[in-house]
Amino acid sequence: MPNDATMLSRILTLEVARVTEAAAVACHDLIGRGDEKEADQAAVDAMRRALNNLMIQGTVVIGEGERDEAPMLFIGEKVGTGEGPKVDIALDPLEGTTLCAKAMPNSIATIAVAEGGSLLHAPDVYMEKIAVGPGLPPGIVDLDADPIENIHALAKAKNVDPKDITACILDRPRHAEIIEKVRSTGASIRLISDGDVAGVIHTTDASTGIDLYLGVGGAPEGVLAAAALRCIGGQMQGRLVFRNDEERGRAERIGITDLSRKYDMQEMASGDVMFAATGVTDGSMLRGVRKIGLGFETETVVMRSSTGTVRWIRAVHQDGKKFHY
Repeated sequence: MPNDATMLSRILTLEVARVTEAAAVACHDLIGRGDEKEADQAAVDAMRRALNNLMIQGTVVIGEGERDEAPMLFIGEKVGTGEGPKVDIALDPLEGTTLCAKAMPNSIATIAVAEGGSLLHAPDVYMEKIAVGPGLPPGIVDLDADPIENIHALAKAKNVDPKDITACILDRPRHAEIIEKVRSTGASIRLISDGDVAGVIHTTDASTGIDLYLGVGGAPEGVLAAAALRCIGGQMQGRLVFRNDEERGRAERIGITDLSRKYDMQEMASGDVMFAATGVTDGSMLRGVRKIGLGFETETVVMRSSTGTVRWIRAVHQDGKKFHY
């Protein structure tokens, strides 16, 4: 009798790609229309339909918020046919809703699937993050170190000057001090408006020119990014950030007792992890979904931690109206 890990391999190699493809295609007609909520709902609906056709016993551990805040794909929701392996699911049906609504680059549909109990059950709060790509000494950067120290340590490890380091940071007022400190070293900064899952993944690709990701973003996106790095290499740390007692209560309700804990990548995403992302709008990582005749063309990346395999899938869906999984 195959175990859950074997079943995960057999069932989900291509199916996770189909899930994100469905979400991306559902967003196509809403790109540039200015309605973030409608685009997000379209992606959520399509992703949920696709998930419920998979032979899995899935639990959403990173989703669209708490049960009372999200009509679909909420944290704790059960998805799949109810048969097959038990898996944890982290997802963001439309990462970069603003990017999609404004037809800006780097909006993606993304999901991570892992053996049950493998993904951090993070509440829908903020997370402090730092990440670098593969091939560096363990612990080369640290969440508790000053940004200046991290830039110098990374430059030394790469045998370059600090001015040759580029950091990716969300363009938010809360990052003013971090930005000032990074620039004081001579390093450059790539500011992004949204989409920090892609921002973290960019540290693994030399062609992006990004060496380091740091700053505060969403905790759900942090777990998704950690899942991707588990597959392709790199280092990441995260710490949950709470703005009030209500947010602290969310964490306590799902069993988090150490609210100041610093998580490493393995603690956020362990076991056999699969990650997929499909482009919604054109970006530095993926091409956006395109209309071709009556159908659509998508570009998807699928990664798996146990093998280190990265697959790039260009798919043509001949009839968009029949896009059901």
